[in-house]
Amino acid sequence: MKKTTLFLLNLLILPLWLLAQSVPTPKSHFGFNVGDPYMLANFSQTEAYFKKVDAASDRVKYTSIGKTEFGREQPMLIITAPKNFAQLERYKEISQKLGRAEITEAEAKALSREGKPIVWIDGGLHANEVVGAQQLIETLYQLASKNDEETLRILDEVIILLVHVNPDGMEIMSDWYMMHEDKAKRNKNIPVLYQKYVGHDNNRDFYMNNMKESTNISLQQYVEWLPQIVYNHHQAGPAGTVVAGPPYRDPFNHVFDPLIITSLDAVGAAMINRLHVEDKPGYTRLDGSVFSTWWNGGLRTTPYYHNMIGILTEIVGDPSPYSIPLVPDRLIPNNGTPYPVTPGPWAFRTSIDYSVSMNYAILNHAVRHGDELLYNFYLMGKKSIDRGNTDTWTRYPKYAADIQKSFDATQKKKEADDEDAAFFGFRAGVPVQFYDSVYKNPAKRDPRGYILSADQADFPTAIKFLNALIKSGVLVHKATADFSVNGKSYPKGSYIVKTAQAFRPHVLDMFEPQDHPNDFLYPGGPPVRPYDAAGWTLAYQMGVEVDRIMEGFDGPFERVAYGQLLTPDPATLPVASGYLLDSRVNDSFLAVNDLLKANVKVYRTQAMVSGLPAGSFYISASGKKQLEAAAKNYGVKPVAAKGLPSGAKEVKPSRIALYDYYGGSMPSGWVRWMLEQFHFEFTQIFPMEIDGGNLNAKYDVILFIGPGMPGAVGGYGAGSQPKKEDIPAEYHHMLGRLSVDKSIPQLKSFLENGGQIVTVGAATSLASHLKLPVTDALVEIVDGKEKSLTGDKYYIPGSVLEMQVDNSAAINFGMGEKAHVLFNNSPVFKLAPEAGLKGVKPLAWFGTEPPLKSGWAWGQQYLKNGVAAFEAQVGKGRLYAFGPEITFRGQSHGTFKMLFNGLYK
Repeated sequence: MKKTTLFLLNLLILPLWLLAQSVPTPKSHFGFNVGDPYMLANFSQTEAYFKKVDAASDRVKYTSIGKTEFGREQPMLIITAPKNFAQLERYKEISQKLGRAEITEAEAKALSREGKPIVWIDGGLHANEVVGAQQLIETLYQLASKNDEETLRILDEVIILLVHVNPDGMEIMSDWYMMHEDKAKRNKNIPVLYQKYVGHDNNRDFYMNNMKESTNISLQQYVEWLPQIVYNHHQAGPAGTVVAGPPYRDPFNHVFDPLIITSLDAVGAAMINRLHVEDKPGYTRLDGSVFSTWWNGGLRTTPYYHNMIGILTEIVGDPSPYSIPLVPDRLIPNNGTPYPVTPGPWAFRTSIDYSVSMNYAILNHAVRHGDELLYNFYLMGKKSIDRGNTDTWTRYPKYAADIQKSFDATQKKKEADDEDAAFFGFRAGVPVQFYDSVYKNPAKRDPRGYILSADQADFPTAIKFLNALIKSGVLVHKATADFSVNGKSYPKGSYIVKTAQAFRPHVLDMFEPQDHPNDFLYPGGPPVRPYDAAGWTLAYQMGVEVDRIMEGFDGPFERVAYGQLLTPDPATLPVASGYLLDSRVNDSFLAVNDLLKANVKVYRTQAMVSGLPAGSFYISASGKKQLEAAAKNYGVKPVAAKGLPSGAKEVKPSRIALYDYYGGSMPSGWVRWMLEQFHFEFTQIFPMEIDGGNLNAKYDVILFIGPGMPGAVGGYGAGSQPKKEDIPAEYHHMLGRLSVDKSIPQLKSFLENGGQIVTVGAATSLASHLKLPVTDALVEIVDGKEKSLTGDKYYIPGSVLEMQVDNSAAINFGMGEKAHVLFNNSPVFKLAPEAGLKGVKPLAWFGTEPPLKSGWAWGQQYLKNGVAAFEAQVGKGRLYAFGPEITFRGQSHGTFKMLFNGLYK
């Protein structure tokens, strides 16, 4: 009894900080330490641990930022000192005010002193990169339990957002890895994409925000919390190193505030210094890795366009045995890798320790420079607003080239051997009037804003474009009455996006073309591949109509609240015996699919009717109920029709098969998502089913999007495949690859018997297997033989090009005469002279002018008159081949119709 009483008394007088010792250790919860060999926690276990720590610690608050695509909660843990929770909403408000920069400098300085820097640390985005999710567990435990001076100071001075960014993927990957009792058999060769629909492309969605997870994250980053630092964990580092991190290699995007780049330098210095102090070698940076700050759309890159410091690290490590490989060049210390690592075995736990160290390095940087981070966040936003209110010229490479060309045109050529003259000429530079010819040229200024008129044909798609911006924290205005700007009238309900706002870099990046510099390893050498796309201008990809306004303007405009998504104004159905839906409007297909599911007859016009183009849909008054719902929910505007138009053809839903393979295809996954969004019913089809034949009995159309076709770029579309006995029976049907001897004959038979096949990108190689009169246009003759163009002559990484379109072809109904298309070293075709006689005709092509609209295109002349898409009659059926990526990552709404038109009988 005495012992019990004494124990209880001691418990009551324990110092408060010792209460942190009650935080459960990872081992007590999971049964193993984070980083133990052959062990991975899954998400269900991790979520339970997060909640357990929340219950045990007054430093931690568990919250959900939304649902995932599979319906799981997406957790965010807010970690800070207990005293800060009472002021949490105030700290969030301060961050919002500083980030949006709609306050005075005096207010900003005061708030910078009052506020707390907010640091976002995430993990798990790419679920096969297992270090990222596992380090979240260890980081949480250390921040919740440690009582050393450093940790307590971090908690006092910083608000930490610890975010799991792919719960579904962690569950899929960890469960798969752990399913084998035999540890030697544990692997990450999962049968499906580790994020529903998109897999690895989940880190390509952060300006479009199609996926639920991306939307959840963007709303927290750009609308709710506006963190000053965003740390996005990935793997793996370059061979022969441990981790790649900031600062990154050139180029960086020209719309950034320069303070973003130098702030990256500062954070990167804190990270590498801490590792070196702790004797942790192997950090590489700058040109030691491939990562740059050019591209928008990634979890750590989109923050740059919002004046936030985005940090990416790529670290090695695996629960199965792993070794640092010997790469002799990596053993030489240089500015990229000052402290090389010794090759040899590498423990998974060591990668966890590195990750936690880098988290602490960033948090310490925030402690030491908190007021600077907050004030600089405001300053970059304020400068963006100022630039949007004044004449501003972004320093694009094309403008430097214009100056040089203008100067060269006025000068006599120097003698090639006049070295002194060349030297002194270089030192003297170019006379300043040539600078003024560009940077005082009004036509080359950045716009003051953009107007999206409500009377454009596909206004519902314009609304989707605006919602992508709003999810990214962009300020949008709506016209409350008719107005005019520069002599042009706009109707009430039009939308305005001004560049005088804090997130101006993101606004410019979504509306204006990217101008990627020519980037070669050395003069005349191979191109240096961009980390992702070189150009992506979303307004181009989505095909929205935008007016660029070069002078300051105003009107009867009201602000849309930050983060408040738009819905199309409902249309009123006129009284009529029949109705027409515009084929130019993507959501017309959504309405039509609802009508067909309700057994309402739908017809397509074959010529212009009532001002609407060929391919528009006719529905009798029997479909009025469904049309009213579509007008209300989708914003489509049915037009009154006087009976069934002459020549109109009834359409019926096709039996659609979408090709996929073991491990999952991301291009196919994006189309799967698109089809669901637009209410097309479909079935996934895998190689073994194709090889089994009898395809016409089950399907009317088969879609092959991207890799998977024999001989296509990217191989046969599937990686190493397991043996049947090593995987559950439910995945057996996914195994196999398309083959020339088994699959191609079945596809040919399907076509000849009246089936339809749509191929996109690499899958267009099917045409060569069918012996169609079509060849590769991107070749040259070398020593009498045809060879593919080399990279020093022709190179177009992901960029937006303009192509000419035959919009009289049924597959192109609703398209204009030109279209912007995402082109990623895509196939380009040349039709043989006899092609027309053999039932092959072009659907889209590049003209005689350079087609680049956004990005980087080296050797555009090779595209001249090249065919971008064609159709071919094969027996009773038809093959469609689209070289460019008309369904690119669910972003290219401007070319969706080229797919949708082929999905009806």
